[in-house]
Amino acid sequence: MRIVIPLFDGFTALDAVGPYEVLRMLPEAEVLFAAATAGVHADGDGSLGLLAPASFEDVTAADVLLVPGGPGARRGLDDRLLLDWIRRIHATSTWTTSVCTGSLLLGAAGLLDGLAATTHWSAVDTLESYGARYTAQRVVEQPGGIVTAAGVSSGIDMALRLAELIAGRVAAEAFQLAIEYDPQPPFDSGSYAKASTEAKEYLANGPHRSAARPQDRPKIG
Repeated sequence: MRIVIPLFDGFTALDAVGPYEVLRMLPEAEVLFAAATAGVHADGDGSLGLLAPASFEDVTAADVLLVPGGPGARRGLDDRLLLDWIRRIHATSTWTTSVCTGSLLLGAAGLLDGLAATTHWSAVDTLESYGARYTAQRVVEQPGGIVTAAGVSSGIDMALRLAELIAGRVAAEAFQLAIEYDPQPPFDSGSYAKASTEAKEYLANGPHRSAARPQDRPKIG
């Protein structure tokens, strides 16, 4: 089973690495990172890099396509090379998936028109501009093998669900145990609906304001 994860400068590391840690455990899994040009590509902060040993030209098919998000995903919405490649790989895949703002790239590639989908809460309007119906869930499954995950950490949830669909519940539960994924966060602030006003203002105006652009209108429900 070939699992392909595209990289681009400005991806969010956990979007790619979280699902990778789950899906690499699938029986006979081959996980391949690919990019427009082979080599190391830096995350959104420019301080962490992942190696893409293959270029898009080298990869013509996949069983699973997993598109991460990040500030580079927003910049890539007019990247014809990337979008054309996503469309080509989707035509061969059993499952086409995204994490966080990776769904914007699926939308820009024309894959979400008329479908329910999710994304990071700060990108709802952009997602809907591509004809998708935003759904405030961690993981949204649609016909045609399209599965979208909400912001960053939800990619692990999506990967576990995908593992269940591919290899069965016992395997997925075993993978969850292997990575000891047993979330018990110290704060109940993991969704826009539950976060405090102060936390939202901190994101909008503080040192991490790039994580959520103030001009993007969140939508709940």
